[in-house]
Amino acid sequence: MNNNSKQGEASSAAIWSGMIAIYIVWGSTYLAIRFAVETMPPFLTAGFRFLIAGSVLYLFRRLRGDKAPRRIEWRSAAIVGLFLLVGGNGGVMWAEQRVISGIAALLIASVPLWIALLDTLRPGGRRPTGWVILGVFIGLIGIFILIGPSQLIGIHGQVDLVGALVLLFAAFSWAVGSLYNREAILPDSALLGTGMEMLVGSLGLLFLGTVSGEWSQMDLSSFSPESWMGFAYLVVFGSWVGFASYIWLLRAAPTMLVSTYAYVNPLVAIILGNLLAGEELNSRIILATVLILSSVVLITVTNGMNSRRKQVQTATSND
Repeated sequence: MNNNSKQGEASSAAIWSGMIAIYIVWGSTYLAIRFAVETMPPFLTAGFRFLIAGSVLYLFRRLRGDKAPRRIEWRSAAIVGLFLLVGGNGGVMWAEQRVISGIAALLIASVPLWIALLDTLRPGGRRPTGWVILGVFIGLIGIFILIGPSQLIGIHGQVDLVGALVLLFAAFSWAVGSLYNREAILPDSALLGTGMEMLVGSLGLLFLGTVSGEWSQMDLSSFSPESWMGFAYLVVFGSWVGFASYIWLLRAAPTMLVSTYAYVNPLVAIILGNLLAGEELNSRIILATVLILSSVVLITVTNGMNSRRKQVQTATSND
């Protein structure tokens, strides 16, 4: 069954319900992370989050009849899980001890920039068009304005440099994992594969928490109610509702539509952080937001149009 027939089977109401879910849920997870790491150790918290969520997903799909994954599928899931969840999510969890949630979401929105850059360097990667190069340039300017020295930029509101660099590494790691995932050998069941990635990622995060000495901070009585609520929200809504909606949308909706979450999530995170946590919204953040999200839109739309053009050309040549 081709993608067009799949899209035809899903109603517009169902698709937009899923889109609203990933817009709001994934955008709000940055604030949930901030509340969680206020009193909980970041790596162990993320590790237990994905251990719980991954175990439920994996067992659910196996009980529904999915066959046991092959060794090569576990290897692929391990690589994807380590880049996406350990490097990507683990970096966000750690950095939000030093950087507000809105800034974290904005820097993670740079993932398409890194994907565009990496895609040009990998063997067989596609050469960037002029519009993509312009988008990357605009995005890098936005990042510099956000994290550069106030004396040089002339705008107040310095962002913690260490936290910002860790977030850029997390975005880079997510980009690497996303590119690898394109060609990875994974189970036909997307939910089973996601559960496998979560399980492997949880082991990596628990290992990081162990070597960084976080077990000494695992005093359950010291965790605030806000942190417990943040953790529960991340497991239920971030890991189950968000991922499940995203995976379904990839099969039911146009890729260009699904990809819009990348520039809606930061707006949701910035607004929620400002309204619910009193996070500052200054001129530096506003200007950087406009530039970074403009670059993401430009890169995403251009790549989507190029992919469609190639598909049309391929279909015409086959005819």
